[in-house]
Amino acid sequence: MSDFDAIDSLLDAVGPQAELPPCQVRRELRERARLSKAQVARALGVSPSTLSGWESGRDPAGEVRTKYAYLLDGLNAKLATETETRTMAEPAAERPVASGTAAAAVTSTSSPEVGQDEDEVELLAVPEPCVLCGRPAEQRVAGFAQHLDPSDCQATPVETPKPEPAAPSTQAHEPRTVRPPRPAGGKGTAPRGRAFQEPSGPADLIHEAVHAVLAEHRGAVEAASAVLLKRAIPDAMRLLDETRKGARYDVIAHPWIPDILKKQTSRGADQIWEARPKWTRPELPPGKHEVTALDINGAYLSALKTHLPLGQLEHSTGFAHDRRRAGVHLITPPAWEHDAVLPNPIGQRDEPGPLWVTEPTLRLLLRLSGPKHGLCEPPQIHESYTSGATENLLEKFRIALKDARDTAIADGDGLTLEYVKAMYSKFVSTMGESNYNRELYRPDWMHIIRSQAFANLWMKALKAHDAGLTVVRAMGTDELHVIGDWRRVFPEGRSVTEVKVKDTYTAGTGTEAGTGQEQ
Repeated sequence: MSDFDAIDSLLDAVGPQAELPPCQVRRELRERARLSKAQVARALGVSPSTLSGWESGRDPAGEVRTKYAYLLDGLNAKLATETETRTMAEPAAERPVASGTAAAAVTSTSSPEVGQDEDEVELLAVPEPCVLCGRPAEQRVAGFAQHLDPSDCQATPVETPKPEPAAPSTQAHEPRTVRPPRPAGGKGTAPRGRAFQEPSGPADLIHEAVHAVLAEHRGAVEAASAVLLKRAIPDAMRLLDETRKGARYDVIAHPWIPDILKKQTSRGADQIWEARPKWTRPELPPGKHEVTALDINGAYLSALKTHLPLGQLEHSTGFAHDRRRAGVHLITPPAWEHDAVLPNPIGQRDEPGPLWVTEPTLRLLLRLSGPKHGLCEPPQIHESYTSGATENLLEKFRIALKDARDTAIADGDGLTLEYVKAMYSKFVSTMGESNYNRELYRPDWMHIIRSQAFANLWMKALKAHDAGLTVVRAMGTDELHVIGDWRRVFPEGRSVTEVKVKDTYTAGTGTEAGTGQEQ
């Protein structure tokens, strides 16, 4: 193949994009057809939030654009046909009655006119719906079933009752809907998308997905697990959409983002400091001690309950903190004088001076500087990017995942447990700049949720310290090492309100703290 042949083939493959109506027309067609966003999204293999974007101004591309255009063309044709059919069958009081029509015969007289061809009045063996009121009629005039006695007809100018179904042998056939031709190259089947059927509740989405994939792979757990982990992100987005139905607040999936939340290089990081704990107690009490490494269950799942900004972030300056808003803040953190017994709330930082922190970190510092704890001075707030916020934005989403997790643990269902964990962990990690989740671009949420998990771990360290335990180590989101009777402080178990033992080791005199290895 010559270079020009290759270029011609490439141009042929591109082809024109399918035409789409304006975004307001797209929504109108769907709503007139009484289709929910979830139904349309499921047919196209996308999430309802993606469909919302298409109905708000964004356009799809590629194969899904062709499918979406085909759907909209079909809805337009179907609705046009149904409108014409309703016009023919609507009550006489709602439209002009032309002379010579069947409706004119009913409205002008209660019996055949003098000189009328009696063959036009047909007695029906099986009643059919009256074209005016919908109730069973025993006569047909000029091909239309109707009541000849006005006292039997219950047509009103306001509403036409729904017709009762007639016998199959005599029921009139509805006109076929004219549909546009299928896009070239299609196989005539709906896109497979995700294996969710009509659920009875958000938690059922998870169980039905697992059952469907298991059935598809004939009970092969390993193969089902690979599929479920691969689709954990889109399934989490669909679960989010399901749990947001009827909510007070709309989720803005792609708002304007300030430069501080954007990566400075393709492989670099943005300017937000998440305050990740990485602390080991510098010195242990004299003697050898048994240290218990506790594992905090569902750390990211619990962190979904946090103050999240709803809309686009707005810039402000000043030292005041508005608890009704949330976002990211440029602060000068206070000095921390308790590193010998507790980790620094902002994590291990190499350089002093101002830094951008998230809402959970700021609220933690303000809390620790308050009269109840008095552990530090208040942080200095220089500027902020915030929006109106709520702590319960993801609460139904969190509860659905938590319930599914609890059920999986109770049933010994490792497959569902692994799937649920992948859903919430990948949901958090891909809502920033990720090629795996184009449906939600909220790097501010990603940083806030992560920081909330770190703040939750820090508060558990403080709880252990206040209860008389010796805190030895705090790492990441879920690792807390302590000396002492931890069971009187933390309940043991696998739920998100409990902790479990990850490891035990000996540390103290003659050993390196946190390793259990003697010097």
